[in-house]
Amino acid sequence: MILGLDAGSRTVTEAEHLLHDMVKVLGLPAGTVGCTHFVRTATGAPHVACSLALQALPSGIPENVGSALGDSRTGPKDLAEGAALAAAEHVAGAGGRLVLFPGHTELTGTLSVAELLAGSSIDQVVVLAQAEEPSRDTLVVTNDHVRPQWRDGRVTLLTMPSLGGRLMPAEVPNPTPCCGDHG
Repeated sequence: MILGLDAGSRTVTEAEHLLHDMVKVLGLPAGTVGCTHFVRTATGAPHVACSLALQALPSGIPENVGSALGDSRTGPKDLAEGAALAAAEHVAGAGGRLVLFPGHTELTGTLSVAELLAGSSIDQVVVLAQAEEPSRDTLVVTNDHVRPQWRDGRVTLLTMPSLGGRLMPAEVPNPTPCCGDHG
């Protein structure tokens, strides 16, 4: 079952903190799958909601966090709607950015594509703007920040070329905001 959560997070970093906090609060096991989703509800501004794959019904969700589990909704109406949107994307495997997933803590340093695939729940590695998947011995510099996405029901890590024929995840940790260097 998939639990949607929405605290109205304005950034993916805020949403990631919510995911990590909820895993602790709910006492979820290692290997729990947690995703972030960009949502826009009927009455609110675009923001980032979350989803968690669960084995059992949770208790302990804070009152200021919207949640959705199946047809059940709790919390503020707009946030519960955002949570439902996130849960629906997760269920469909059609959208969402995985933050927590089996093997995510092991994806550090430089690993081959084969090691990434064997050591985690990532199904495929693709290189932006290239039709073919990279060879299994291609090295990926993780920067200790691996955030695959759901694509057509598969967990897909988007990468881009890096120095020395290596790859790196397309999403980098702490990106420079657009126009951040303008005064």
